[in-house]
Amino acid sequence: QVQLVESGGGLVQAGGSLRLSCAASGMTLGINVMGWYRQVPGKERELVATISTDGSTNYADSVKGRFTISRDSAKLMYVQMNRLKSEDTAVYYCHALRLGHVYWGQGTQVTVSS
Repeated sequence: QVQLVESGGGLVQAGGSLRLSCAASGMTLGINVMGWYRQVPGKERELVATISTDGSTNYADSVKGRFTISRDSAKLMYVQMNRLKSEDTAVYYCHALRLGHVYWGQGTQVTVSS
C-alpha cells in the first residue's frame, strides 16, 4: 500500500502562485509515475501533470508554461503553480502508479479569486 498526503492548497488571487506538496509513505519502492490531477464539482477528474522516475514530464495544455512538476525522490513530489487563473480553482489530488496499482491522496483545495 502507498499513502499519499497533499499539502499547500489555499486561497490566492489571480496571477499569484502556490506550491503543492505530496508526501508518499508505505511501499514507495517501485513507484514509477507520480502526478497531479484536479477536479471541480460536476466534472471529471483531469490530468494536470505527471513525472516519471526518469524525470520525464507531461503537462495538460491548460497549465503548460505556468506549472512545474518536480520530484525529490519517490517520497516527495511538488507542483509549482504560477500565474494562477480562476479556472485553476479545483481540488488537487496527488496520484501514484506502482506496479500497475493506482493510489490517490485525499486532495487539497486550491481557490483562485479573480
